[in-house]
Amino acid sequence: MPAKQISLHVNGKPRRISVDDPDMPLLYALRNDLGLHGPRFGCGLGQCGACTVHVDGSAVRSCITPLSSVGKRKIVTLEGLSSSGKLAPIQQAFITEQAAQCGYCINGMIMQAAAFLSHNKNPNEDQIKQALADNLCRCGTHLRIVRAVARAASTST
Repeated sequence: MPAKQISLHVNGKPRRISVDDPDMPLLYALRNDLGLHGPRFGCGLGQCGACTVHVDGSAVRSCITPLSSVGKRKIVTLEGLSSSGKLAPIQQAFITEQAAQCGYCINGMIMQAAAFLSHNKNPNEDQIKQALADNLCRCGTHLRIVRAVARAASTST
């Protein structure tokens, strides 16, 4: 079967890729075809959150999202959160709070938090914890992650 051309809208730019299987996971296209390494392969089952990206502003698990289901919807990866060389407030907050240890989960934490903060500008600690409850971190930096999200909320308002 010949490769199929797929059009995507990623990080504010139209992109075209050639794929053999249009139902392959979005994560593979982002990492392997477009060279975007923010989203990570973790569990492959949509359970850990390491692969989280935004599709039309909503956080989705790209490891279980078929490429064919995305169409020309707006995809934003960790790389697309910053603009004009300036980090997004959530990215800067994670650096300031030193919220990463091994860093593997951080893509998912930041992307989930960014989507959450876009709808909840002034969350309390319990709301932040609930918003990130489905993202796994084995390093134990949860308290710093929660502080980083709270810091981003306070600097974004």
